[in-house]
Amino acid sequence: MRDVGADTIVTGARVVTMDPRRPAATAFAIRDGRFIAVGSDDIVRELRTARTEVLDLHGATVTPGLIDAHLHPLQGIALTAGADLGGITTIERLREVLRAEADRAIADDADPWVRAWNLDYDVFHDVPMTSAAIEDAVRGLPALVILYDGHTALASAAALTRAGIDRARDFDDSSCIVVDAAGSPTGELRELPAYEPVRKAAPALSREAELAAAHDLLRGLTGSGLTGGAIMDGGFDTLALLDELESGPGLPVRIVSAIDHEPGFDADRTAENLRMRDRRGGRWRGGVVKLYADGVVETGTAWLHELDIDGGGGEPFWKNAAAYARTVREYADAGFQVATHAIGDRAVSEVVDAYLAAGARSANGAPHRIEHLELTTDRDVRRIAAAGITASVQPLHLQWRKADGSDEWSRRLGPERVARAWRAGDFWAAGAPVALGSDWPIAQNDARIGLAWAMLRRRPGQPDAPVFEPEQRLTAYQALHGYTVGAARAQGDGDLGRIAPGCRADYVVWEENPLHIAPDDLPDAPILRTVVGGIPA
Repeated sequence: MRDVGADTIVTGARVVTMDPRRPAATAFAIRDGRFIAVGSDDIVRELRTARTEVLDLHGATVTPGLIDAHLHPLQGIALTAGADLGGITTIERLREVLRAEADRAIADDADPWVRAWNLDYDVFHDVPMTSAAIEDAVRGLPALVILYDGHTALASAAALTRAGIDRARDFDDSSCIVVDAAGSPTGELRELPAYEPVRKAAPALSREAELAAAHDLLRGLTGSGLTGGAIMDGGFDTLALLDELESGPGLPVRIVSAIDHEPGFDADRTAENLRMRDRRGGRWRGGVVKLYADGVVETGTAWLHELDIDGGGGEPFWKNAAAYARTVREYADAGFQVATHAIGDRAVSEVVDAYLAAGARSANGAPHRIEHLELTTDRDVRRIAAAGITASVQPLHLQWRKADGSDEWSRRLGPERVARAWRAGDFWAAGAPVALGSDWPIAQNDARIGLAWAMLRRRPGQPDAPVFEPEQRLTAYQALHGYTVGAARAQGDGDLGRIAPGCRADYVVWEENPLHIAPDDLPDAPILRTVVGGIPA
């Protein structure tokens, strides 16, 4: 072994390898960005040469680098402009915050807009979601308020005018400009295609500022032990931004970037997408296509086997479901991995059907994935497991539920269906591949919070908070698996998510073993070091 030296040797550690062949170790060696040996201090020290850096961790714990299986870090920069409305549940408090933001914009900005995000649907229990609800608060300025799930926005009258929205329009998907009896827009805009014209009408960051914000955000991920993520940002602009980041300040983490395919794409646009399959850089790559099967429960746009309490849930995102299935096959045959947003149980069923018809894995062997799966039938849990389709779940999204079922998600579905929510435990028990993530900016991108929610199914640090579907709680090992091995395999990377010879040397040093930390304490668990490819982040 002495003939093959290591760049770095780490000793004195409690290594949680996530490798069943060697679950635990005290040391490992790295050369050229990969683990070359894992075992005891004495064995690994045999790889030491004069140029080897040796780190003694004095009993700290090491796990594989964490991977967020679903987030929108670059798109999120645009969507999180303005005031963060998280925690606001009354119209009075919303108006107060918007009024302050309007006053700030008038004082500071050449073209003042009121921007805000992360608003809970609960605000509109007693007040209609219309421009009139916020018009006075925003001082008559153009305003865009994005709801927490990113699927719905509320625009002021001036913002609608600036975007040229003065009537309903037909979309190629289920997006909707909500109008009143007279045909005038109310201000509620459902799905991104409906509110994107308003967002684009607002002042945008310069490219320099966008690059700086993107780098800061990605670097910030490493503070909770994240060394990578699958980003669902969707456009060619994202791929160009990743290139610019890598050639400029650098990419702090590894990225697998999906591109969107929208129902209205013609043959030329589809061909352009297909040419992006092999786009990559040093720390990022493409090869994934993101599709949508439905919207969200809260606005009645999730696709359900049975209509919700308000009569919603009967329509898919694609008006032609057969066209969706053909698109899945086209991308799968071209070597793409397919990821589909599916929240309602009917949407999940249709996606499974399409994947089985096309082959549950892409031509390059990566398993196809379903994102969110907020509501899933017993039959589809079994089918997903049998086919090896990845269940990409975000237990963090439970945080908007209420114990009495009065939140909009629970109210629309009713208690019988709510019992089938976010079935991470059932997927694991059935043998389905499970990957965990945040869907940031929808939920917090701190992986420690995500781990805690997966284990607790309630708000961490609040032992008396309601536990939602306690039988779906994951163990500490299962949750860590979802953020390491599960997330790595979900993106087709067999050499990530484990500390084993041949794997890329992404790892996290924890002050304490996360498998032994009480879940309520996990969000504050100290991270001592995050390393990507053998290089400290």
